Amino acid sequence: MRGMVVAVSRSPTHTLQKPNAASIRLVAGLGVEGDAHLGKTVQHRSRVARDPSQPNLRQIHLIHAELFDELQASGFEIAAGQMGENITTSGLDLLALPADARLHLGDAAIRIVRSSRYPPPSTSALCAPCTPC
Repeated sequence: MRGMVVAVSRSPTHTLQKPNAASIRLVAGLGVEGDAHLGKTVQHRSRVARDPSQPNLRQIHLIHAELFDELQASGFEIAAGQMGENITTSGLDLLALPADARLHLGDAAIRIVRSSRYPPPSTSALCAPCTPC
């Protein structure tokens, strides 16, 4: 399955929207450098409040650009980064990727840990050891 990355985003603070960046750096075992969700343990505020020692299973957030087309057809104007994703893809069925699938992005690989169909439909991943693909 081949697709492409159409946008990358990060935010150093816990905000819904993440500004687009020219590039991002994936850090093995942690996530996106400079993003509020970077870390080995959970970074989402609601989960930190429950148990800050939980492993961070949402180091990287991915959304497919085709979702934006669907939302625009319903009257919503949504752009890359506005739903908090780190990586926006096109031509890749993220929701069909099985858990533990490895997705290669340039010279890095990420491991898919969870797909969600509830709002918004998205995929979460762990930053696998970044080795040449």
